[in-house]
Amino acid sequence: MKKQDFTFGIHAVEALLKNSPERVIEMWVLQGRDDQRLMPLIAMAAEYGVSVQQASRKALDDKAGSSQHQGVLVRAKPAKQLNDNDLLALLDKTETPFLLILDGVTDPHNLGACLRNADAAGVHGVIVPRDNSVGLTPTVSKVACGAAEVVPLFQVTNLARTMKALQEKGVWIVGAAGEAEHDLYKADLKGPIAIAMGAEDKGLRRLTRESCDSLASIPMAGSVSSLNVSVATGICLFEAVRQRLG
Repeated sequence: MKKQDFTFGIHAVEALLKNSPERVIEMWVLQGRDDQRLMPLIAMAAEYGVSVQQASRKALDDKAGSSQHQGVLVRAKPAKQLNDNDLLALLDKTETPFLLILDGVTDPHNLGACLRNADAAGVHGVIVPRDNSVGLTPTVSKVACGAAEVVPLFQVTNLARTMKALQEKGVWIVGAAGEAEHDLYKADLKGPIAIAMGAEDKGLRRLTRESCDSLASIPMAGSVSSLNVSVATGICLFEAVRQRLG
């Protein structure tokens, strides 16, 4: 069995059972653990007819490829991989789209944290290129704390082409870039919007940057030249939330 078949961590497993119980094949829990955080998951699994087995810590570590499983792990059918057509279908039924574009984010911890930010901010979907980007791995789901099961992740073949399609649908794309003339707090983020973020070390790729309608920077007062992409994403998304609620 591939590690990609597994989802682990209390929040990630709970979200999977709540949102896609039909995908769950079987569950393993840490032998001897019966605390209040785990028992509701065991009851939920039983409700959906999911087999629950006890396993040693080493067995769970081996299955998860990590010791950060919090004593629970499930094997599940892969989620449907969403693509450009699914994204266009979402746009057709969303009145004021609020999207996040992640260009070149290859670290699963960063993608998981960005998905968690996106869920908290009410983002309708996250867009990543199929190549040069991490997909939905078990670590992404664990770090996302359940957000990976509720925020659609669209993996697109050609990011620049997808951005053009968004613009043709009336979505304004703002890219975060340190060299931008205007800062984030002067940008208009109230209408149909997509915020484009690049990897921390490289930023947005040239073609992605050129495909944006405008660029905005996060004001930096200290000696640090850049922020972790998930931190920068949270700042940008919640500035958009502030404006959209105003």
